Amino acid sequence: MTNYDSPEVLEQEIIETVLKEEATKALILYNDDFNTFDFVTESLIKVCNHDSLQAEQCTYLVHYTGKCVVKNGSFKKLKPLCEALLERGLSAKIEN
Repeated sequence: MTNYDSPEVLEQEIIETVLKEEATKALILYNDDFNTFDFVTESLIKVCNHDSLQAEQCTYLVHYTGKCVVKNGSFKKLKPLCEALLERGLSAKIEN
């Protein structure tokens, strides 16, 4: 018979909760009709620490497909990046 209140079971539940919270999320940038190509590229360089080629490629993907994953990581890591993009007037969201 398993004791579900045992320290081992509780420890496993805590570990699983932490892992779920730290699971990889995606910071997605969406296309809009008012920010320039150069501004979006510059924003990705400054906010997401992209090099110029990566920033340009993401900008093209956003322009032609409507969105692009610009960064992956934990919610904690992506939240300030998302907020910085939003403050610049870009459309961004963190998704699973």
